[in-house]
Amino acid sequence: MELYELRPFPGSRHKRKRVGRGESSGWGKTAGRGHKGQNARSGGGVPPDFEGGQMPLKRRLPKFGFSNALFRKEYAEVNVEKLNRFEDGTVVDPELLLQTGIVKKMKDGIKILGKGELKRKLTVKAHKFSKGAREKILSAGGSIEEIQQ
Repeated sequence: MELYELRPFPGSRHKRKRVGRGESSGWGKTAGRGHKGQNARSGGGVPPDFEGGQMPLKRRLPKFGFSNALFRKEYAEVNVEKLNRFEDGTVVDPELLLQTGIVKKMKDGIKILGKGELKRKLTVKAHKFSKGAREKILSAGGSIEEIQQ
């Protein structure tokens, strides 16, 4: 069998029923929508949450709480294992991370996370450090500088 010989299974393909096209189709005149009324009109119908004019549930329930989403800071995250590509004694700062492509965007700053092992003695400058990252950088003989925003 070749690709050009493939055909749909007989009876699996149906012609689309075009409503409102004359009496002979059985779907002419009102096209299955009944007579008049909101649902008979084009663009008619009600939204799924409509409750017939009754005050909807989403408006009856009390609103409460606070979302910090507008004010939160989002950091570009870098794991310590990614820092192994630099030579011993290198000063790793946000500019270097951007140049090397470890970080694509600065966002609100850089945060160093503790996944993996660090085998280099580096001076790391970043806006935030996780506890694990702090320990790993210092135990490898490196140093940490927290950049203030």
